[in-house]
Amino acid sequence: MNPWNSLARALTEPSPDQRPLLAGSPRRWLRALPYAVAGAMVATLLPTGIVQLAAVYGVGGYLATVLAIAQSVPLLVAVSRPLQAWWVAAPAVLAGAVLTYGSPDEAGPWPWPVTTLLSYVFLMVGLGLRERGRTLIAVWLVTALGTAVAGAGFPGRFDEVSIVTVVLSGAVLLLTWSLRGRGEAQASLARQKEISEAERARATLLEERARIARELHDVVAHHMSVIAVQADSAPYRITGLPAGAAEEFAAIAAAARGSLGEMRRLLGVLRSEEAEADKAPQPGLADLPRLVETVGQAGVRAELTLAGETAALDLPEAVTLSAYRIVQEALANVVRHAPGSAVAVEVSPTDRALRVSVVNGPAPGGDSAVEPGSAGGHGLVGMRERVRLLAGTLDTGPTPDGGFRVAAVLPLDTALGEAS
Repeated sequence: MNPWNSLARALTEPSPDQRPLLAGSPRRWLRALPYAVAGAMVATLLPTGIVQLAAVYGVGGYLATVLAIAQSVPLLVAVSRPLQAWWVAAPAVLAGAVLTYGSPDEAGPWPWPVTTLLSYVFLMVGLGLRERGRTLIAVWLVTALGTAVAGAGFPGRFDEVSIVTVVLSGAVLLLTWSLRGRGEAQASLARQKEISEAERARATLLEERARIARELHDVVAHHMSVIAVQADSAPYRITGLPAGAAEEFAAIAAAARGSLGEMRRLLGVLRSEEAEADKAPQPGLADLPRLVETVGQAGVRAELTLAGETAALDLPEAVTLSAYRIVQEALANVVRHAPGSAVAVEVSPTDRALRVSVVNGPAPGGDSAVEPGSAGGHGLVGMRERVRLLAGTLDTGPTPDGGFRVAAVLPLDTALGEAS
């Protein structure tokens, strides 16, 4: 396309963004500020322009009023539609130059009277903050070309103020366009940051779910192995077993072995290339005393309370593993953010749930504890996922004395069930 045709089209195609300036601001007074500034400019330039055109340049009162209105009032429109405002202001500038040409030299600058110049320059601010770059170039070229034609055709009346006007309008357009570009770049970076943080949070969640699934593999695999062994040995342990029942036990054993194979393949998908297989047995409540002793060596005064014979109870392995990991995550947070503080760890079973509580006081020196970080997992993310897996509840938050509290309720009758 011919560049001149492109510039001509730019003058007739306003920006699709027709929102008022600062429309996205959360504060009402900021949204109203552009209108207040434009209103103040109109209230100042309109009467001043009428007086200047009529009394100094000798324009008739009616024409002076119409010109002053056409040159200043578009500033109100420019708050949201600056190019449309320029469509009105530019012909008004031209009409003013024609009507003021016969004025004496001492009347003032020509073809840019002071009020006309101020109105036009402030209109450039609205254009620079809203319109596209090619539109701004086209507007400035029209301004420069019109001024140059006036200077070439009427050199005796032309003065240096016109050159200043062309340079000033171009500088205002460039400055405001640059400011808008910087603001748009910062807004884009902020959006990208939000997207990156959301993606990072999702990746963390998926990684934590995969880690929990890998840990629970051993728990489920153990039960499936027991089923397979019992089903295989049933015909030898139970005398007089009917042939149909023996076949049923054989089918159960085959299904259990098939499920174990599928679980192993699933585990291979969940394990990353860098991760090595964990051959150590999964920890449980019986390992909590050793865990508390370990954090004690790190300077944390931890006290463990296992209600009754909790460690000896036959609880679901998924529950005991989750309870251990929750305590581990909470204690790791204390070591990291509140070293030297006192911690109370309490694990107590009820008829239908296992309750886990970890409460720490503020660190010596008055520092407050913060939300759990990561300890092999990802802090609160891992805790929530483990509790959600068991359809339990998790309560975390600061304590009145500046410490932090983690409390979980893990149902015993929904272990490995689907979370609600």
